Formats: sequence, C-alpha cells, structure tokens
Amino acid sequence: MQEYKKEFIEFMVESGVLCFGDFTLKSGRRAPYFVNTGKYRTGKQIAKLGEYYAAAYLEHGINADVLFGPAYKGIPLSVATSIALADRHGVDLGFCFDRKEAKDHGEGGMFVGTQLKDGDKIAIVEDVMTSGKALREVLPKLKGAADVKVEAVILSVDRMEKSLSGGKSAVQDIYDEFGIKAYAIVTIKDVIEALETGAVAGKEYLQAMKDYLAEYGA
Repeated sequence: MQEYKKEFIEFMVESGVLCFGDFTLKSGRRAPYFVNTGKYRTGKQIAKLGEYYAAAYLEHGINADVLFGPAYKGIPLSVATSIALADRHGVDLGFCFDRKEAKDHGEGGMFVGTQLKDGDKIAIVEDVMTSGKALREVLPKLKGAADVKVEAVILSVDRMEKSLSGGKSAVQDIYDEFGIKAYAIVTIKDVIEALETGAVAGKEYLQAMKDYLAEYGA
C-alpha cells in the first residue's frame, strides 16, 4: 500500500470518520465499520483532506479542467482539492459546485464558481458512493450547462460492496452505465490491510471485516 493511503486511513481514524464496531447501515446491512465524512470539522482537517484527494487525482493521471463538487458535501471537497493541487503541485484547476435550487437573482443560475463551457473536462469530487444516485442526479445538470465530458469521479473510500439490486458495486454500475471511472483514495481492502499490519488499532474487528467483504463484496 502506498504511504499516502496508509496515512489517510490513520487520518480517518484519528478524525473519528472511520469507526469499527457494529453498525446498521441505511441499506439494512450490519457492518463492522462505518464511514462518516461529516466528522471533518476543522480547517486543518479539510486542508489535509484536500491533499489526499489531490494525491489520488495525480496518481491516476486524471486530466481535468474543472473540479466539480456536488452539493453539499462535495462543495468543500472540490475547493480543498483545488487549493492542494495549486499550492503543492502547481496544478491550477477551476472549481465549481451546484445549488440545490437555481438562483433567480444576482448572478443567477444553478452553479457557483467556474462557469462551465463546451469541451470542459470535469472531475467530480465526492465523499463515498453507495448507490450512484447522487451522480445520476448531477450528470443531467452538468450536461444542461454545457457539453462537458466527465473524466472521472474521485472518492474517499470505495466500499467495494455490491448494491442491493445486483451483484455489482456502485462504482462498477457507474462505469457500465456511463463509462465514467471512479477512483478512491483507499478501498476497503486497504483498510483491512491497515488492520492486519497494525497501522491502525482495531485488529479485533479484522475477521468481521473480512467476513463482511466476503458476503457483500462485489
């Protein structure tokens, strides 16, 4: 595992974002871990988070003009990632995010930030992808603004978990449906490796993590 991935897992645990235990998920499944990105609450945390997203952007060779953050959790993620790319790597991208409702006064419109134009290449910055519903909602908005091309989606964690409706994960479904690749800073297999090596505490949950992935993994 690359060092930045290991550090990111440690960062999630320290921030209270990644927890181990017994959790009932929205899907009804009982999982031995839970990811709650709403636990990022300080300037230092969001700045660090942007650095990890920037590392994933560069690792996978994504080539975008604009980082798009779907409202609401994607908004600070797109901003933090654009700052990290500019400050630490000299990659100056535009950032943009949507409103839940179009504004009919002032500058108006559905989007804030970089104004999208035909031919723009977009990287969508999200926290996690459970079903792909958020992406399906935002793609028509993007296409309605301009003839843009979505190059990739960047996530914090890929749960690698099959959806309730089939044997594929949300990441696989999105690629099959739209041809868009989703890249995660880490996968749940990386988290399991971090437990195995002792990089983070919680080895007592290791077998439960493996059993859960064996049952629900895509």
